[in-house]
Amino acid sequence: MTQTIYGSLKGKSVLITGGASGIGESIAEAFHQQGCKVGILDYNAEAGQALAKRLGERVHFEHNDVRDIPALQAAIRRVSDALGPITILINNAARDDRHTIDQVTPEYWRERFATNLDHQFFAAQAVLPDMEKAGGGSVINMGSTSYLASDDSFAAYKTAKSAVVGLTRALARELGPKHIRVNSIVPGWIMTQRQIDLWLTPESEAELLKRQCVKRKLVPEDIAKVALFLSSGDAGAITAQSYLVDGGWV
Repeated sequence: MTQTIYGSLKGKSVLITGGASGIGESIAEAFHQQGCKVGILDYNAEAGQALAKRLGERVHFEHNDVRDIPALQAAIRRVSDALGPITILINNAARDDRHTIDQVTPEYWRERFATNLDHQFFAAQAVLPDMEKAGGGSVINMGSTSYLASDDSFAAYKTAKSAVVGLTRALARELGPKHIRVNSIVPGWIMTQRQIDLWLTPESEAELLKRQCVKRKLVPEDIAKVALFLSSGDAGAITAQSYLVDGGWV
């Protein structure tokens, strides 16, 4: 992946949830190429271990289910112990399962929020001591344009992802005096292997190219590049913002 080199990122410890595949994997690779120490949390132990082995030095993987908040907090402490104070957090973990209104129970609704929203707050809370000691940091929450543009049926996911915008602004206001910036990236339809396997069809690809201003499929590297910039010193005046990376669909 051709990318800008940000000198301000070298040597920083970054934590990426859901970092073993898809967008998270690309983000992990991008930060590693910048000379960062990379902590990866993921539910998929096999994929996480394989990525850590492939990247080599300066990487620490923790098998973790972000829905289990005490386990998440403990895993973050282990990453910090292994790599040093975490000053960049990428709240990437999510799962965009489709569901119709009649399929949703109270238990399913809460599980969707646990998967797609709750852990973003608690991960930010967990890294706060590290960032305070370091004199600042950057948190990036991952949203989705699905609540703005998607015709698919998955209300719980869309609602959780829309809340990421409010969470981002609230945390940015509270943590700004501590020199901690909080932004969100709002991806459009990114061609991860999961998306290709489950939902990409000739018809949906034609619709994508019709709606987007940029007439190409978007890939995980498109998100990773924005994550690098927002985490770098070059974005030192940017906080409380949500950046759409959707090829102009919305």
